[in-house]
Amino acid sequence: MKAWQVQTSEGIEGLKQAALSLPDPGAGEVRVRLRANAINYRDLSVISDPAARRIALPRIPNSDGAGEVLAAGPGVTAFAPGDRVAGCFFQNWIDGPCTADAMASAMGGEIDGVLTEEANLKADGLVKIPDHLSYAEAATLPCAALTAWRALVPVGKLKAGDTVLLLGTGGVSIFALQFATLMGARVIITSSSDEKLERARALGAWQTVNYRRMPAWENPVLEMTEGRGVDLTVEVGGAGTLEKSIAATRIAGTIGMIGVLTGGQVNPALVMRKSITLQGIYVGSRNLFRDMNKAIAAAGLRPVIDRSFGFDEAPAAYRAMKAAGHFGKLVIEI
Repeated sequence: MKAWQVQTSEGIEGLKQAALSLPDPGAGEVRVRLRANAINYRDLSVISDPAARRIALPRIPNSDGAGEVLAAGPGVTAFAPGDRVAGCFFQNWIDGPCTADAMASAMGGEIDGVLTEEANLKADGLVKIPDHLSYAEAATLPCAALTAWRALVPVGKLKAGDTVLLLGTGGVSIFALQFATLMGARVIITSSSDEKLERARALGAWQTVNYRRMPAWENPVLEMTEGRGVDLTVEVGGAGTLEKSIAATRIAGTIGMIGVLTGGQVNPALVMRKSITLQGIYVGSRNLFRDMNKAIAAAGLRPVIDRSFGFDEAPAAYRAMKAAGHFGKLVIEI
């Protein structure tokens, strides 16, 4: 089979295609023929600087993939050949809070990922995908969608009528827009592109802010909420945007801390003074993935795919991620 590997620390140039062999699935394992991957900023980070993340090389990248079951190993009864499945970002996180064992099972980082034609994955680290989704659409779910769902539902305790602030129009933010709108919440979303903001309004955004024209974007957000602030912020920027997010969030509101895209420092007193709940979010468990899929299936929700690449075009997909011009998700079809 063919697979892409991070073979050197040369960034995207260190990504090479290799011919690999794969043993029969062992006890508790399932052999999956991958049909699509979706890429995340985290995947680009692994490829760009594997040494900084202590990644052992060579490493097959990417956490997010969907495909069909080819064979089930001894003891596996939950899956059969032909089942349409997606792998979980963390192969060892079934339910409950995150653990060190779960963190050590992150695909495309601590262990090999799914940018490959076939892979043996844990049966406990798989979920069946909604029937109405293509493999490309289903491949977008394991990281970005589940992260957004966790930020809104178990962490944010979102309810109809709440107001949510989203930063940018990448994968997590667009999924959060779709989910929040589905649940009857009002969404304020930021971008530097009026074209992207127009697309966000078409997906249900209540208000939009162009942060390039309004660098102090927390002020219009406060005006839109009559000075109160939003109930929940899905923070993907990092330290460089967190203080503005704190300012834009109501007293005793919640911020789901996800991204580290911007540098900077934060004064923790700002969190204390507003009694903000600041929760770090790193994807979610398999059971939460299943819950999210039930909602996606019931609503007939379809992920937003900006652009698809062929398997042999994988390096171009990472360059597109680095350029940061996408709206929604970037996909590699296999």
